[in-house]
Amino acid sequence: MMMQASRARLFKEYKEVQREKTADPDIQLVCDDSNIFKWTALIKGPSETPYDGGVFQLAFSVPEQYPLQPPQVRFLTKIFHPNVHFKTGEICLDILKNAWSPAWTLQSVCRAIIALMAHPEPDSPLNCDSGNLLRSGDIRGYQSMARMYTRLAAMPKKG
Repeated sequence: MMMQASRARLFKEYKEVQREKTADPDIQLVCDDSNIFKWTALIKGPSETPYDGGVFQLAFSVPEQYPLQPPQVRFLTKIFHPNVHFKTGEICLDILKNAWSPAWTLQSVCRAIIALMAHPEPDSPLNCDSGNLLRSGDIRGYQSMARMYTRLAAMPKKG
């Protein structure tokens, strides 16, 4: 029964996404052809951040209890950010943990992640190197590292 409800909800979101493709050019959400509980998203790095110009891939694993439980989301693209684990891509974001509400959609989760990219929270770091740079006030150090990884991992190769 539960699974039917989550399927129906995901199908509804799928249709919304098809309709909204042009409405939000910063987010491209794609559902796995064979499994509606697996999604990927391509999100654009927010402007005026070290991630500007980069395109970052996210992997969504949606639980059968969705939308009562949050999806698991991680970065597949390497990113230097205090709230993203550098190796696993795990994201520290309250709405994916204890502040989740069934009103959130996969699309709005993507928006929240873009907002997190623009406004890192160095006090709950998953990437301590990145968090320490920000906490010690070395904004330039953080930005140059973040920019370097954006260039290496999130930008299409020239040529």
